[in-house]
Amino acid sequence: QVQLVESGGGLVQAGGSLRLSCAVSGRTFSSYAMGWFRQAPGKEREFVAAMSWSGTRTNVADFVKGRFTISRDNGKNTVYLQIDSLKPEDTAVYYCAADATGYRGSDSGAYDYWGQGTQVTVSS
Repeated sequence: QVQLVESGGGLVQAGGSLRLSCAVSGRTFSSYAMGWFRQAPGKEREFVAAMSWSGTRTNVADFVKGRFTISRDNGKNTVYLQIDSLKPEDTAVYYCAADATGYRGSDSGAYDYWGQGTQVTVSS
């Protein structure tokens, strides 16, 4: 059984930063590709970024524009999403996801496991 637990969300002013964490249980974390998605109120879930199991390959959404950085620590079974220069439009629930096949694309349906999400709210 694989469980993903996100943390690090909160209320922050525009221009601030947050680092989201996703702790993964299970002995095979290092073999999973990991991704981050977000869902704003009234909108569909959208892809943010993903990283290969080795951490050497990443895939990011166009809107990231250098403000978001995905990283992972396989020794801690954790993947991170650093978000800088936060904007009110970044307000959303952020989810991490794991894929056992190594897929690191934008199709949310392809991921095998999901966390419960962490709320990020950015005030103007």
